Amino acid sequence: MSEAARKIAELADMLSYLDDNEKKELDDILRVELPIWTPLTGPQTAAYETPADVLYYGGSAGGGKTDLLLGLALVEHYSSIIFRRQSTQLIGIQSRLLDEILHSRKGWNGQEDILRLPSGRRIEFGSCNNPGEEDKYQGRPHSFKGFDEICHFLESQFRFLSGWKRSTVKGERQRIVCAGNPPLTEEGRWVVNYWGPWLDPQHPKPALPGELRWFSTIAGRDEEVLDGTPFKYKNETITPLSRTFIPSAVQDNPFLMETGYEATLQALPEPLRSQMLMGDFRAGTEDSAWQVLPTAWVEAAMARWKPEGGQGRSMDGVGADVARGGKDKTCVCTRHGNWYSTIHTWPGKDTPDGATAAGVIMSVTRDKAPIHVDGIGIGGSVVDHLRENNIHVVSIIGSESPPELDGEYDKGTGKLKFRNMRSWMYWRFRESLDPKTGENIALPPDSEMKADLCAPHWKLTTQGIIIEAKDDSLDARGNVIPGLCRRLGRSPDKGDTVIYASRITPKIFLTGQNFRQKVRKGSWRSV
Repeated sequence: MSEAARKIAELADMLSYLDDNEKKELDDILRVELPIWTPLTGPQTAAYETPADVLYYGGSAGGGKTDLLLGLALVEHYSSIIFRRQSTQLIGIQSRLLDEILHSRKGWNGQEDILRLPSGRRIEFGSCNNPGEEDKYQGRPHSFKGFDEICHFLESQFRFLSGWKRSTVKGERQRIVCAGNPPLTEEGRWVVNYWGPWLDPQHPKPALPGELRWFSTIAGRDEEVLDGTPFKYKNETITPLSRTFIPSAVQDNPFLMETGYEATLQALPEPLRSQMLMGDFRAGTEDSAWQVLPTAWVEAAMARWKPEGGQGRSMDGVGADVARGGKDKTCVCTRHGNWYSTIHTWPGKDTPDGATAAGVIMSVTRDKAPIHVDGIGIGGSVVDHLRENNIHVVSIIGSESPPELDGEYDKGTGKLKFRNMRSWMYWRFRESLDPKTGENIALPPDSEMKADLCAPHWKLTTQGIIIEAKDDSLDARGNVIPGLCRRLGRSPDKGDTVIYASRITPKIFLTGQNFRQKVRKGSWRSV
């Protein structure tokens, strides 16, 4: 008998002399001394120990991102939930936990997707395949929320689910940990803006990996603040939350390095190789073949923009997308030739009616610039108020027919018509962005605006080019066609504002009755 086998036999004999209470005490000691899971030395330990309220861990593939989420749920928190965007994607992470880490399915309820451990810990798994499904998790307490592959989630889903973080155990820490690789599509680029100090190379105040920064949401916008000290804003006490980003790589995971996984990542084509192997958030995301505005064209327009570009130039057009209450924003963009201003925004609650919205639009308008407003909903009231005050305003109704005087065909082939006004405006803006046209459009650097502009898709029908609708619609058989708002997870307010501002409408230099006749409903087309 070996020395190790002899000692095991002696321990087994000693255990027989312990009563039930002593066995339980020994079991508790072993549970503390020998945890189910421990982090790998290096970035995973740094992520495990960071005091950040909201952590993004990852970047490249193979750095132990999913295991970090499972480990925190197993040993640090009593009520945890781990999300994947699609429910079918949960199978792999559940198998990793039950079959490879715990080697047991005791306490597992597959109907509820919940694991209940003898220690009293509870680990739930959740998903929200479609926008709006996140509502089912409202009000359910979890001290730990983990998001696996965070770039697959809509920003609206992440923010909603993050808002329901709390603990029923006194003194228990609460935190959010996101894991993932760089986004593969434009719709996932919101993470670069959310963790801007670490991921955005153009950020004015870059942060080091693991460095804490504090943020508060004020009037619907994230604002970086000095520290976590609570402060008052409009009679409300706001407590800033800390964020950080800790990068990981396959080289940090000795278990995967032994399998040759690094060579697999090295063989990937670009930009996947840079994203998955190097964790490069600057590597290009993949455009859809049916994306109306190519990302490269929008980025080139943003690279041309200079803050002083509008100085000394007449204001030629204004675009406004109006919100009344809710989470949407009232947005206004002004155009000076081919130069577009930064987007002026107001929370929807600050523009509760047409008169107020008309006032904020006029506050940034000059030079008798025509104002283009989405004429649906509250926008109709805004149009009425502006017209009553002899302001040159154009009501944009996306479902109406495009104007005849500008030409009914696309400029590229001269053969493609447009289904409606929305399709015509987006396509004309696409043509002005095209590097071959030489118009040199200059757009302000704004990640949300960029996402809005790059999100819409197009298709060719027997009635011409049609751009993806904002809201859900029905086809001829009564089936629901999901709109852009559902796919994007929010209304593309900033993008639409730029499109409205791009509308070229000659100015009217008349007054009194003649002016009112010119701007009466419908007559703007012939101006």
